[in-house]
Amino acid sequence: MTTPVEHLGNTRSLDLEIGGMTCASCAARIEKKLNKMPGVTASVNYATEKAHVQVSEDVAAEDLVATVEATGYTATLPAPPPSPDQPGTGVTGPPADAGQQAKDAEAAAWRQRLVVSAVLTVPVLLMAMVPALQFDNWQWVSLTLASPVVVWGALPFHRAAWTNLRHGAATMDTLISVGVGAAYLWSLWALLFTDAGTTGMRMPFELLPSRSEGAANIYLEVAAAVTTFIVAGRYFEARAKRTSGAALRALLDMGAKDVAVLRDGPAGPVESRVAIGQLQVGDQFVVRPGEKVATDGTVVSGTSAVDASMLTGESVPVEVGPGDAVVGATVNAGGRLVVRATRVGADTQLAQMARLVEEAQSGKAEVQRLADRVSAVFVPIVIGLALATLAAWLLTGHAPTAAFTAAVAVLIIACPCALGLATPTALLVGTGRGAQLGILIKGPQVLESTRRVDTVVLDKTGTVTTGHMGVLGVHPAPGESLSEVLAVGGSLENASEHPIGRAIAQHAAASGATLADVDGFTAHGGSGVSGVVGGHAAMAGRRRWLAEQWSLTAPAALVAVADDAEALGQTPVWVGWDGAVRAVVVVADTVKDSSAAAIAELRSLGLRPVLLTGDNARAARAVAAQVGIGPDDVIAEVLPADKVDAVKRLQDEGATVAMVGDGVNDAAALAQADLGLAMGTGTDVAIEASDLTLVSGDLRAAPDAIRLARATLRTIKGNLFWAFAYNVAALPLAALGLLNPLIAGAAMAFSSVFVVSNSLRLRRFDPSR
Repeated sequence: MTTPVEHLGNTRSLDLEIGGMTCASCAARIEKKLNKMPGVTASVNYATEKAHVQVSEDVAAEDLVATVEATGYTATLPAPPPSPDQPGTGVTGPPADAGQQAKDAEAAAWRQRLVVSAVLTVPVLLMAMVPALQFDNWQWVSLTLASPVVVWGALPFHRAAWTNLRHGAATMDTLISVGVGAAYLWSLWALLFTDAGTTGMRMPFELLPSRSEGAANIYLEVAAAVTTFIVAGRYFEARAKRTSGAALRALLDMGAKDVAVLRDGPAGPVESRVAIGQLQVGDQFVVRPGEKVATDGTVVSGTSAVDASMLTGESVPVEVGPGDAVVGATVNAGGRLVVRATRVGADTQLAQMARLVEEAQSGKAEVQRLADRVSAVFVPIVIGLALATLAAWLLTGHAPTAAFTAAVAVLIIACPCALGLATPTALLVGTGRGAQLGILIKGPQVLESTRRVDTVVLDKTGTVTTGHMGVLGVHPAPGESLSEVLAVGGSLENASEHPIGRAIAQHAAASGATLADVDGFTAHGGSGVSGVVGGHAAMAGRRRWLAEQWSLTAPAALVAVADDAEALGQTPVWVGWDGAVRAVVVVADTVKDSSAAAIAELRSLGLRPVLLTGDNARAARAVAAQVGIGPDDVIAEVLPADKVDAVKRLQDEGATVAMVGDGVNDAAALAQADLGLAMGTGTDVAIEASDLTLVSGDLRAAPDAIRLARATLRTIKGNLFWAFAYNVAALPLAALGLLNPLIAGAAMAFSSVFVVSNSLRLRRFDPSR
């Protein structure tokens, strides 16, 4: 994971935590200011609320913080790493809880504003829009109810507008604040200084604003409704942001928390359990069956099978013995191991993978919302038009009341209520429909990526294949009985905990064989298993091992079967008893039934499928052939870091890449890709690092997810288009005095209803169409 300050030659790289950003244009403004500093190269990510900065040695971190604060935002360096004597994961990094607590607090604050604002706004709307509900002094009740909404509910918008004003900028927050403030202040003025505040006042429904000197209307319902709708949009956005950084937390939590270290004692080595932070390079530590390997190291003594699936995604455990390297956070599935630590803390492979995930997330280009991009021009134009309307009416001799009414109508009709609802409503409906289909979409920034994707990189194990070993065939030697091979071989392997042994035993039991008890069972690390089954001295394992034990020559027919299996990347297990080879059982990770159909659907969407795996090239090409991927689109024998590089290479070649994976080793590549899709049957880290999650684990959900995301994006863009078109059409009417602000408020509400109705069409999304 990226440390707070990391030295790179004559420059250093550091991260700043940014506070106060309300839209992507805020990130762009901070980035622009930082990049103007000599010797500074900065990238600001609105989603992660961080600035990744590379600076020369003579630039102080305090100067960077001061520059950000001078722009109107806050900046802090991450907390320093925990001290070595503190319990931890062995991965150096800032505390995981602080950032999450801040995001939880932000979401809770928006939710509180939303609930209070909505409760107060409903009666204000009803009294203003339904004259029959207007009683004596109803307008003062409306003022009492609307005031907390306008002042407290909209406070974040007012604060952001003031900050932007001080720095010569305008965003949608500016227009929200001005529109809400104008409607409220006009209503307050009308109540205090015109007939609008008298007892018995009624506000009739009028098509055109009154131009008489004494007439006045109040627009408290508009001020309150705009505030409530926009607060709802911000709450949905804050709730989505709460999960950012969960991938890193899940990754760090995978590491061991303590370790059994061997220390020299009076009578020899003494085993003592210490916090992982106290482990040092060169220390020897013990790993018992079922325990996690504490850190990267080399096996000193013992043999075992190490399950590295949580890191590599590959289902077959790796056999290790003295001199073999092991990786921290993998699980010892067999015997007792003594390991010498070679890397600890931030140097471990787990820490490096965490760093890859964070760097890939920070480096991903942030897609600005259309509303934020247009606001840079739209907001100043609307404010200028309102002022021009006021001046024009006054200069042409009209009463101040009529002039101000027209100006307020301009501001109200332009208030971006529909713009604020365009994205969250479509996203909520789209994600709800996705949940019904087993597809989870994390946020609106995901959707833009689906439109441009032209290449889909598929991890093999657990994505295209099941990730579980299965028996492909049992091949008895000439003259041998299949039922006897299943009974003896299945009984022997039933005593094993190895995934290959379990697969053989399960296949034998499913085939009707009776599994007997085994006497003298022994697991020979990396070679096979032996024992006595029904009076037969039986063995199962590698061909060379059986040949060495019994000094025999395998039958030519079985040798051919084994060679064919190995050529396809499959695993042949030799079974024999009483000194003779009796059969070959072919075991492999099986291809999912749905994979070929899913890849055909991806091709129908105009996408190029690419198979990416850490497995050997022969096995990868064999699987690719089964599912319809050509040999030129297979990338095999890659390590976790290489998967990121493979995605980067495709991107450098001009491809827009979607990545589908399920393992921890896929997390960085999922984050690096333009669109990350995680299988819901995979690890939490892969799921959190992705943009879309396929809950069912069925690869056919991948093309469905892309179709749904594209449909949701089309709906959002349609909503935004009609919201802006509504403003463009209504603004001239308001400026000419042909639109009563009350009707402007109703029209604004109708535009919101239209946006919501358009979004609700996504409930009928059918992936088969």
